[in-house]
Amino acid sequence: MIDFCVITGSGFYDFPGATDLVDRQIQTRHGSVGFAEGRYRGQRIAFIPRHRHGHALLPNMIDYRANCAAMAALKPRAVIATSICGILNKTIPLGRLMIFGDLFFPDNRLPSGEICSMFSEEEQAGRGHLMFSNPFYDVSGWFSPKEALTGMTYGHVNGPRFNSRKEISFLARYCDAISQTCGPETILCNELETPYILLGFGVDYANGVMEENTPIEELEDNMEKSQAMLTWGINRIFDAGDEIAYSNFVYRIN
Repeated sequence: MIDFCVITGSGFYDFPGATDLVDRQIQTRHGSVGFAEGRYRGQRIAFIPRHRHGHALLPNMIDYRANCAAMAALKPRAVIATSICGILNKTIPLGRLMIFGDLFFPDNRLPSGEICSMFSEEEQAGRGHLMFSNPFYDVSGWFSPKEALTGMTYGHVNGPRFNSRKEISFLARYCDAISQTCGPETILCNELETPYILLGFGVDYANGVMEENTPIEELEDNMEKSQAMLTWGINRIFDAGDEIAYSNFVYRIN
């Protein structure tokens, strides 16, 4: 039995401290997914670096449906996801752990252009409408204000290109931080009734947020720090010991 699935982003390709790791494959209707199964802090984990080692997959190359179907099939207490982000609000400092509480993903499309849903076939069993009050499972109460920035709004943008100044100006009305991978995961995990927790780490300010771009040295320094800080956030969730239950609703047609 898997306690948590952990899916990580850029710069987070291995999981120091995990033991008894064994490479596994799971077959889904969307394809085969590889993951590492092992133990971490006394609990059973499944670990997927979404870009694969060496950042082999750009965001538009990731099979989000297969990954989310695989994680749901393992029946974890929750999926814990991490992402390094560009910050859209100049009052938010770089290099801080962020706990996301809302989602901005209005086009709701996969990188292929398809609608982001597990339901893609006529009369598909289990098809339905996702309704949520909070797209992310709320762990904000498990962190103090000094430890993490909570209540953040995550904005999803389809990569692999970055955004123009005008695009960032628009997104900044609604979002605190953006990246290119977690919108689809949020929706698909919710459709599969799997609690999804998203931790972020701001490595730079997005295009035009500041008068001058974040210096490359500062960006690289924050990239170096990101895995340790995101791992610290994962540890806090593992150690909380709180019950986790799916809190949204999918109105199933059948």
